[in-house]
Amino acid sequence: MTKRILVVDDHEDNRQILRVLLASAGYVMIEAQNGETALAAALSERPDLILMDIQLPDLDGYEVTRRIKSNPRSHDVPIIAVTSYALSDDERKALAAGCIAYVAKPYSPMQLLAKIKKYLASD
Repeated sequence: MTKRILVVDDHEDNRQILRVLLASAGYVMIEAQNGETALAAALSERPDLILMDIQLPDLDGYEVTRRIKSNPRSHDVPIIAVTSYALSDDERKALAAGCIAYVAKPYSPMQLLAKIKKYLASD
């Protein structure tokens, strides 16, 4: 069965890069441009994994992650923070919110795919 990945990012360019990368690896991509849409998609689409930007126009990625993780219908979905936030404390905050991994932008596409495969293989 094809794995479905929810990409939460408010920048179309970033989503386009991930659209091509994920399609080339055989994944189906679901898109959300803000936190509210991401919350709805996490529940209605039931993705296998979420790539979460932190800086979003409404709710930040930390809050979206906390809400997804606190909902019994979505708490088991692995979330990887993919963000341009690269201060020393940002990774700790992402992990504390419920993310299983943290990837700083710009990232290596191959390293991101390896991380995705790692967490999808464990389910």
